[in-house]
Amino acid sequence: MLSAAAAERNKEPILAVLLENLNIGRPLQALEISSGTGQHVTHFAQALRNITWQPSEYDRQSLVSIEAYRAHYQLHNVRPVIHLDASLPHQYWGGIQLESLDLVLNINMIHISPFACTEGLFKGAAAVLKPQGLLITYGPYAVNGRIAPQSNVDFDYSLRQRNPEWGLRDISLLSSLAQKNGLFLEKMVDMPANNKCLLFRKESFV
Repeated sequence: MLSAAAAERNKEPILAVLLENLNIGRPLQALEISSGTGQHVTHFAQALRNITWQPSEYDRQSLVSIEAYRAHYQLHNVRPVIHLDASLPHQYWGGIQLESLDLVLNINMIHISPFACTEGLFKGAAAVLKPQGLLITYGPYAVNGRIAPQSNVDFDYSLRQRNPEWGLRDISLLSSLAQKNGLFLEKMVDMPANNKCLLFRKESFV
């Protein structure tokens, strides 16, 4: 059971966003893409018993940690973790069916992965979400070409030094990418430590 300090700090503020924006009165199906250690999904599953959670990860070490958390908490609403590469089409996402999900959740992946993963995230989420379903992303972002405060500027620089394909993405770029896939940016929520939650709603074509 790996433990990330950032996940420990942000799990409660992110849960508050989920509670405010999801229908907790009926059964829901959720996919977390890039579940990391497993701290988030087990925390959310304990608080949101009406949601059946599908954790997923690309990193093999994290897959082991997620399963360890699942075994420790014995949660009936958390499925066994699947290996998922967000850059691949949804057909390779562990058998998840078209328009079968109410929520796709993605925490702290967009800035620490190649942009192909972000493109795949939006394209895949649009395919697997039901009409009116939500894609929620969390992390630090640039806003209209500007990164603030200085700590985020420094963070962006350090990420790009580690890997030129990484770095903070601009919200306008993500919004444009979402629209191309039939999603629209419904809400932005300011979060602690200069992060944001972005809520993208899948349009229903009636």
